[in-house]
Amino acid sequence: MRRVQQLWPTTADPVDLTALYRVGQSPWLRLNFVSSLDGAGTVEGRSEGLSSPEDKRVFGILRMLCDALVVGAGTLREEGYRSLRLDEERRAWRRANGLAEYPTLVVVSGRADLDPAHPALVDAPVRPIIVTRTATEPGSGLAEVADVVRHGDDRVDLAAAVADLHGRGFRQLLSEGGPQLFGSLTAAGLTDELCLTLSPLLAGPGPDRIIAGPPLTIPERLTLRHVLLADGQLMLRYSR
Repeated sequence: MRRVQQLWPTTADPVDLTALYRVGQSPWLRLNFVSSLDGAGTVEGRSEGLSSPEDKRVFGILRMLCDALVVGAGTLREEGYRSLRLDEERRAWRRANGLAEYPTLVVVSGRADLDPAHPALVDAPVRPIIVTRTATEPGSGLAEVADVVRHGDDRVDLAAAVADLHGRGFRQLLSEGGPQLFGSLTAAGLTDELCLTLSPLLAGPGPDRIIAGPPLTIPERLTLRHVLLADGQLMLRYSR
């Protein structure tokens, strides 16, 4: 396993990734993305080409720490999501720290037209949640594999959806995107933290940036919490 070095704040101690990424008990919404140096969020349509073993370690730890994982329907399809399962070591950590054995998958879909046979839904260790609009009728069979909740008329009301999730006991939320969900959560003022891995790669021009959607009325400033270096990748953590 390659060494992860903490650049800032500086320390000579071994890097404890779990401790670095833990947050308090307050409701919290964290975004996790990987990007090329020139801002691409994918290579050949998927983020896999930007990742590394070290980035995946952080990816796995963030999933271990969250109560629920929130993703857009497009990301679920395009990134080839499978059921949200953790290995025994991480499940044991969750049990020891008062968390459910597995986080709950939450899929945001304005049309609720997901395939009920999708592996992330039908093989889920705990029943997933589909967040959609009030007027949307879920696709055939979807209610058999997931709980469908409705917030918003013309579009999903993400503020109401996040408040609903907090009310259900999902205090620590992790979102892995995609870009439209990133943009909508940020425009709604819901983003508490961004974990961003910068891959040492120039991907070239293209439309697939890590954020899309509505413009921000006022740019939001975040505070840098730490900087890690591993195999040429910078892993940055910013929060309110």
